[in-house]
Amino acid sequence: MQQPMDELNSLQLIESMINKAKNRFSESGTLYIIWGIVVLVCSLVQFAGTMWFNYPPVQYIWMLTWVMLIYQVFYLRKKKKSSTVKTYTDEIIGYVWICFVITLWLMSFILIMNDAGKLLLASILVIYGIPTFLSGIILHFRPLIVGGISCWLLSLSTVVIKEPYHILLISVAMLAAWIIPGVLLRNKFINENSHAR
Repeated sequence: MQQPMDELNSLQLIESMINKAKNRFSESGTLYIIWGIVVLVCSLVQFAGTMWFNYPPVQYIWMLTWVMLIYQVFYLRKKKKSSTVKTYTDEIIGYVWICFVITLWLMSFILIMNDAGKLLLASILVIYGIPTFLSGIILHFRPLIVGGISCWLLSLSTVVIKEPYHILLISVAMLAAWIIPGVLLRNKFINENSHAR
């Protein structure tokens, strides 16, 4: 027969369960890292293709984001099947990123249809900052908060940086907002899981 838990052990168990649930959605930083790399590569390839090779079809490199989106759907579906509990944090962050995707598509469409393409990359940087910052607040993870603020500051820099170089700001944003925080999140996830065993 098991011994009843004392108060201290009960509180430690509850705290460890909350910490695990809180960090579970971050899925060990994998999606932040992969998305960051995909968008970084696309932005660098587009810059090189347009500035150095004058090759307009290079913009089709962004089709890689559709491949990534399909991968993410299958990845999250697989994780959902293996997961036993969905936390409130998971749900909120999920909706934050759904709002991000919808806002990104709507703003891109509206700006392009109104011949305001010059504002597109600055707007994208503003939009990138929102879910990154909010995810950082929800997860209590400072690198994501800093990453979101970095996106906003980079959007302001489009006022002084010439338009052909705006795409490079997307590359910098990916490093600051998704890749570096993703790596730090992954390290945190690995450390917490190694201590839990």
